[in-house]
Amino acid sequence: MLPVNSVLGAVLAALLVAAAGVAAVARLTGPGGRSHARAVGTAGLRAAVQLAAVSYVIGWVVRAVPLLLGFLLLMYAVAVWTAGRRVTGNRTWWWAALPIGAGVLPVVAALLLTGLVPVRGIALIPVTGILIGGALSATVLAGRRALDELASRHGEVEAGMALGLLDREARLEIARPAASDALLPGLDQTRTVGLVTLPGAFVGMLLGGASPVMAGAVQLFVLVALMAVQAVAVALVLELVARGRLHRGGGPGRPAGEVA
Repeated sequence: MLPVNSVLGAVLAALLVAAAGVAAVARLTGPGGRSHARAVGTAGLRAAVQLAAVSYVIGWVVRAVPLLLGFLLLMYAVAVWTAGRRVTGNRTWWWAALPIGAGVLPVVAALLLTGLVPVRGIALIPVTGILIGGALSATVLAGRRALDELASRHGEVEAGMALGLLDREARLEIARPAASDALLPGLDQTRTVGLVTLPGAFVGMLLGGASPVMAGAVQLFVLVALMAVQAVAVALVLELVARGRLHRGGGPGRPAGEVA
Protein backbone atom coordinates (compact mmCIF):
# COMPACT_ATOMS: atom_id res chain seq x y z
CA MET A 1 0.00 0.00 0.00
CA LEU A 2 2.91 2.35 0.79
CA PRO A 3 6.05 2.50 -1.34
CA VAL A 4 9.22 2.08 0.71
CA ASN A 5 11.31 4.93 -0.65
CA SER A 6 12.78 8.31 0.24
CA VAL A 7 9.37 10.04 0.02
CA LEU A 8 7.99 7.76 2.73
CA GLY A 9 11.03 8.47 4.89
CA ALA A 10 10.64 12.22 4.47
CA VAL A 11 6.92 12.12 5.35
CA LEU A 12 7.57 10.00 8.43
CA ALA A 13 10.32 12.35 9.57
CA ALA A 14 8.05 15.39 9.09
CA LEU A 15 5.23 13.74 11.06
CA LEU A 16 7.58 12.82 13.89
CA VAL A 17 8.98 16.36 14.07
CA ALA A 18 5.44 17.74 14.06
CA ALA A 19 4.36 15.43 16.88
CA ALA A 20 7.38 16.35 19.01
CA GLY A 21 6.93 20.04 18.20
CA VAL A 22 3.28 20.06 19.28
CA ALA A 23 4.19 18.26 22.51
CA ALA A 24 6.89 20.86 23.18
CA VAL A 25 4.73 23.89 22.38
CA ALA A 26 1.81 22.56 24.45
CA ARG A 27 4.23 21.66 27.26
CA LEU A 28 2.88 18.14 27.51
CA THR A 29 4.66 16.44 30.37
CA GLY A 30 4.79 13.06 32.03
CA PRO A 31 5.68 11.89 35.54
CA GLY A 32 8.12 14.22 37.28
CA GLY A 33 7.37 17.05 34.85
CA ARG A 34 9.49 15.57 32.07
CA SER A 35 8.58 16.85 28.62
CA HIS A 36 6.94 14.38 26.26
CA ALA A 37 8.53 16.07 23.24
CA ARG A 38 11.78 14.17 23.65
CA ALA A 39 9.88 10.96 24.46
CA VAL A 40 7.89 11.29 21.22
CA GLY A 41 11.02 11.70 19.13
CA THR A 42 12.84 8.87 20.88
CA ALA A 43 9.84 6.56 20.53
CA GLY A 44 9.62 7.22 16.80
CA LEU A 45 13.31 6.54 16.22
CA ARG A 46 13.21 3.40 18.36
CA ALA A 47 10.20 2.16 16.44
CA ALA A 48 12.01 2.59 13.13
CA VAL A 49 15.09 0.71 14.33
CA GLN A 50 13.11 -2.04 16.05
CA LEU A 51 10.76 -2.65 13.12
CA ALA A 52 13.68 -2.81 10.72
CA ALA A 53 15.40 -5.39 12.93
CA VAL A 54 12.23 -7.40 13.56
CA SER A 55 11.46 -7.53 9.84
CA TYR A 56 14.70 -9.45 9.31
CA VAL A 57 14.48 -11.51 12.50
CA ILE A 58 10.98 -12.82 11.80
CA GLY A 59 12.11 -14.18 8.44
CA TRP A 60 14.74 -16.16 10.34
CA VAL A 61 12.81 -17.42 13.38
CA VAL A 62 9.82 -18.78 11.42
CA ARG A 63 12.02 -21.56 10.09
CA ALA A 64 12.25 -23.49 13.39
CA VAL A 65 9.89 -23.97 16.35
CA PRO A 66 12.61 -23.43 19.04
CA LEU A 67 13.54 -20.09 17.49
CA LEU A 68 9.87 -19.19 17.25
CA LEU A 69 9.26 -19.93 20.93
CA GLY A 70 12.36 -17.98 21.89
CA PHE A 71 11.14 -14.95 19.98
CA LEU A 72 7.71 -15.16 21.65
CA LEU A 73 9.37 -15.31 25.07
CA LEU A 74 11.41 -12.24 24.16
CA MET A 75 8.20 -10.40 23.24
CA TYR A 76 6.69 -11.37 26.57
CA ALA A 77 9.77 -10.35 28.57
CA VAL A 78 9.91 -6.92 26.92
CA ALA A 79 6.20 -6.41 27.59
CA VAL A 80 6.62 -7.32 31.27
CA TRP A 81 9.58 -4.96 31.66
CA THR A 82 7.81 -2.11 29.87
CA ALA A 83 4.52 -2.50 31.75
CA GLY A 84 6.14 -3.03 35.12
CA ARG A 85 8.42 -0.02 34.89
CA ARG A 86 5.54 2.16 33.69
CA VAL A 87 3.50 1.23 36.75
CA THR A 88 6.20 1.43 39.42
CA GLY A 89 9.86 2.30 39.75
CA ASN A 90 10.71 -0.20 42.48
CA ARG A 91 11.40 -3.93 42.53
CA THR A 92 7.73 -4.90 42.46
CA TRP A 93 7.64 -4.21 38.70
CA TRP A 94 8.14 -7.91 37.90
CA TRP A 95 4.63 -8.68 39.17
CA ALA A 96 3.46 -7.34 35.79
CA ALA A 97 4.42 -10.78 34.46
CA LEU A 98 1.34 -12.28 36.10
CA PRO A 99 -1.49 -10.23 34.51
CA ILE A 100 0.15 -10.25 31.08
CA GLY A 101 0.91 -13.98 31.13
CA ALA A 102 -2.41 -15.02 32.67
CA GLY A 103 -4.31 -13.03 30.06
CA VAL A 104 -2.39 -14.11 26.97
CA LEU A 105 -1.33 -17.71 27.64
CA PRO A 106 -4.81 -19.33 27.92
CA VAL A 107 -6.04 -17.61 24.75
CA VAL A 108 -2.97 -18.60 22.71
CA ALA A 109 -3.16 -22.17 24.08
CA ALA A 110 -6.84 -22.42 23.11
CA LEU A 111 -6.10 -21.18 19.60
CA LEU A 112 -3.32 -23.73 19.14
CA LEU A 113 -5.29 -26.65 20.61
CA THR A 114 -8.34 -25.94 18.44
CA GLY A 115 -6.20 -25.52 15.33
CA LEU A 116 -7.44 -22.00 14.64
CA VAL A 117 -3.84 -20.80 14.64
CA PRO A 118 -1.09 -23.15 13.41
CA VAL A 119 2.28 -23.48 15.11
CA ARG A 120 3.91 -21.36 12.45
CA GLY A 121 5.65 -18.08 12.99
CA ILE A 122 3.89 -16.34 10.13
CA ALA A 123 0.59 -16.83 11.97
CA LEU A 124 1.54 -17.19 15.64
CA ILE A 125 3.81 -14.15 15.96
CA PRO A 126 1.32 -11.48 14.84
CA VAL A 127 -1.60 -12.98 16.79
CA THR A 128 0.44 -13.35 19.98
CA GLY A 129 1.93 -9.91 19.49
CA ILE A 130 -1.51 -8.31 19.28
CA LEU A 131 -2.63 -10.07 22.45
CA ILE A 132 0.55 -9.23 24.39
CA GLY A 133 0.25 -5.60 23.29
CA GLY A 134 -3.34 -5.45 24.50
CA ALA A 135 -2.41 -7.00 27.85
CA LEU A 136 0.50 -4.57 28.20
CA SER A 137 -1.73 -1.53 27.65
CA ALA A 138 -4.40 -2.77 30.06
CA THR A 139 -1.81 -3.60 32.73
CA VAL A 140 -0.19 -0.17 32.51
CA LEU A 141 -3.47 1.76 32.55
CA ALA A 142 -5.02 -0.28 35.36
CA GLY A 143 -1.88 -0.28 37.49
CA ARG A 144 -1.18 3.43 37.17
CA ARG A 145 -4.78 4.48 37.70
CA ALA A 146 -5.20 2.21 40.72
CA LEU A 147 -2.00 3.36 42.41
CA ASP A 148 -2.69 7.02 41.63
CA GLU A 149 -6.15 6.71 43.14
CA LEU A 150 -4.85 5.02 46.28
CA ALA A 151 -2.18 7.68 46.71
CA SER A 152 -4.62 10.58 46.39
CA ARG A 153 -7.35 8.95 48.51
CA HIS A 154 -5.23 7.25 51.11
CA GLY A 155 -7.30 8.80 53.89
CA GLU A 156 -10.39 7.02 52.61
CA VAL A 157 -8.53 3.72 52.67
CA GLU A 158 -7.60 4.28 56.29
CA ALA A 159 -11.18 5.27 57.08
CA GLY A 160 -12.44 2.03 55.59
CA MET A 161 -9.94 0.05 57.65
CA ALA A 162 -11.05 1.96 60.77
CA LEU A 163 -14.61 0.80 60.04
CA GLY A 164 -13.49 -2.82 60.07
CA LEU A 165 -12.58 -3.51 56.45
CA LEU A 166 -9.47 -5.58 55.78
CA ASP A 167 -6.55 -3.85 54.02
CA ARG A 168 -7.35 -5.59 50.74
CA GLU A 169 -11.06 -4.78 50.89
CA ALA A 170 -10.47 -1.11 51.69
CA ARG A 171 -8.04 -0.73 48.80
CA LEU A 172 -10.34 -2.55 46.41
CA GLU A 173 -13.19 -0.17 47.19
CA ILE A 174 -11.05 2.80 46.19
CA ALA A 175 -8.99 1.32 43.35
CA ARG A 176 -11.58 -0.78 41.51
CA PRO A 177 -13.44 2.03 39.65
CA ALA A 178 -10.20 3.66 38.55
CA ALA A 179 -8.56 0.42 37.40
CA SER A 180 -11.70 -0.57 35.51
CA ASP A 181 -11.26 2.44 33.24
CA ALA A 182 -8.42 0.53 31.57
CA LEU A 183 -11.05 -1.49 29.71
CA LEU A 184 -12.61 1.57 28.07
CA PRO A 185 -10.29 1.87 25.02
CA GLY A 186 -10.88 -1.77 24.05
CA LEU A 187 -14.61 -1.51 24.66
CA ASP A 188 -14.89 1.66 22.57
CA GLN A 189 -12.87 0.13 19.74
CA THR A 190 -15.09 -2.95 19.70
CA ARG A 191 -18.32 -0.96 19.88
CA THR A 192 -17.38 1.35 17.01
CA VAL A 193 -15.55 -1.11 14.72
CA GLY A 194 -16.72 -0.71 11.16
CA LEU A 195 -18.50 2.55 11.98
CA VAL A 196 -15.66 4.80 13.10
CA THR A 197 -12.53 2.83 12.25
CA LEU A 198 -11.42 -0.20 10.26
CA PRO A 199 -8.69 -1.79 12.44
CA GLY A 200 -5.41 -3.14 11.15
CA ALA A 201 -6.32 -6.82 11.00
CA PHE A 202 -9.33 -6.10 8.78
CA VAL A 203 -7.42 -3.80 6.43
CA GLY A 204 -4.44 -6.16 6.31
CA MET A 205 -6.63 -9.11 5.35
CA LEU A 206 -8.27 -7.11 2.57
CA LEU A 207 -4.92 -5.94 1.21
CA GLY A 208 -3.73 -9.55 1.34
CA GLY A 209 -6.55 -10.62 -0.97
CA ALA A 210 -9.02 -12.08 1.56
CA SER A 211 -12.76 -11.62 1.13
CA PRO A 212 -14.51 -8.93 3.23
CA VAL A 213 -16.36 -11.68 5.14
CA MET A 214 -13.14 -13.47 6.07
CA ALA A 215 -11.47 -10.19 7.01
CA GLY A 216 -14.43 -9.30 9.20
CA ALA A 217 -14.33 -12.69 10.94
CA VAL A 218 -10.61 -12.33 11.70
CA GLN A 219 -11.09 -8.81 13.03
CA LEU A 220 -14.00 -9.92 15.22
CA PHE A 221 -11.86 -12.69 16.67
CA VAL A 222 -9.05 -10.25 17.44
CA LEU A 223 -11.36 -7.79 19.18
CA VAL A 224 -13.12 -10.42 21.31
CA ALA A 225 -9.84 -12.11 22.22
CA LEU A 226 -8.39 -8.74 23.23
CA MET A 227 -11.36 -8.02 25.49
CA ALA A 228 -10.85 -11.36 27.23
CA VAL A 229 -7.11 -10.80 27.64
CA GLN A 230 -7.55 -7.27 28.94
CA ALA A 231 -10.31 -8.22 31.38
CA VAL A 232 -8.05 -10.84 32.94
CA ALA A 233 -5.10 -8.43 33.05
CA VAL A 234 -7.08 -5.66 34.73
CA ALA A 235 -8.61 -8.02 37.30
CA LEU A 236 -5.21 -9.39 38.28
CA VAL A 237 -3.51 -5.99 38.41
CA LEU A 238 -6.28 -4.76 40.70
CA GLU A 239 -5.80 -7.77 42.97
CA LEU A 240 -2.02 -7.29 43.07
CA VAL A 241 -2.41 -3.63 43.99
CA ALA A 242 -5.03 -4.39 46.63
CA ARG A 243 -2.78 -7.00 48.25
CA GLY A 244 0.21 -4.65 48.21
CA ARG A 245 2.25 -6.84 45.87
CA LEU A 246 2.47 -4.07 43.27
CA HIS A 247 3.13 -0.72 44.90
CA ARG A 248 5.20 2.46 44.77
CA GLY A 249 6.32 2.46 48.39
CA GLY A 250 9.76 1.79 49.75
CA GLY A 251 8.89 -1.69 50.92
CA PRO A 252 6.12 -4.22 51.38
CA GLY A 253 5.16 -2.68 54.70
CA ARG A 254 4.01 0.53 53.06
CA PRO A 255 0.38 0.86 51.92
CA ALA A 256 -0.19 0.14 48.25
CA GLY A 257 -0.03 3.34 46.31
CA GLU A 258 1.89 5.29 48.95
CA VAL A 259 4.85 7.12 47.47
CA ALA A 260 8.11 6.91 49.37
